[in-house]
Amino acid sequence: MSGLLEEKTALVLGVANKRSIAWSISQALAGAGATLAFTYQSERLEQNVRELASSVRSPLVLPCDVSKDDEMDRLFSAVDKEFNGLDILVHCVAFAQRPDLEGEYLATSREGFRIAQDISAFSLVALARRAAPLMTRRGGGSILALTYLGSERVIPKYNVMGVAKASLEASIRYLANDLGQRKIRVNGISAGPISTLAARGIPGFTKMLEHVRGKAPLRRNTDPAEVGDAGLFLCSAMARGITGEVIFVDCGYHIMGM
Repeated sequence: MSGLLEEKTALVLGVANKRSIAWSISQALAGAGATLAFTYQSERLEQNVRELASSVRSPLVLPCDVSKDDEMDRLFSAVDKEFNGLDILVHCVAFAQRPDLEGEYLATSREGFRIAQDISAFSLVALARRAAPLMTRRGGGSILALTYLGSERVIPKYNVMGVAKASLEASIRYLANDLGQRKIRVNGISAGPISTLAARGIPGFTKMLEHVRGKAPLRRNTDPAEVGDAGLFLCSAMARGITGEVIFVDCGYHIMGM
């Protein structure tokens, strides 16, 4: 796929370390020739992100807390200054408070619900709004977001995050409609469970991996590189007729009834 994204620019949010799904997508995009910019959410993660960014010769690594409008404004101003536009936006951002994952969904706090929706779902809307003018200047673009099966089915201990992912997927469809006339496509990938820093915060995650491995048609767990390849496809001209879709990359687990 070398050269598929030559002269294209991409902004990736959500890389935490080399196990991040966002990093697998980043590697696929960089391998196809894209120039990448990255964000980090906190000083604790900054060094990890900078080291990974340097390995793909990224010219731009900036802080961004998606709950703060001023930080998003500064981010896109810097991206525009560096790239003179933008072709690809990759949204791999999600968060819910641990107490809202551990108990019953019934016990979700008002503030916990707000935080999960704000960071995991509304952030896509806020970022897309800022990315759209930069992409329009390039003649169009592609926006990609990560979701999970918990948006459609009850996954124990996923709780409020499942509801936030449902909101994210609805946002993908509405944004696809809004931005299609500007030749900007919006899609999602619903990946199978992968052992990332974020996933390990879900209670019982190891059992989840075992269950999926035993029930998925391919009888294995998802390889992060498979998600990266799907991301490359959706962000490239190969998927030029696809928008508003959520594609499953989960070894077929989502098709199973029992």
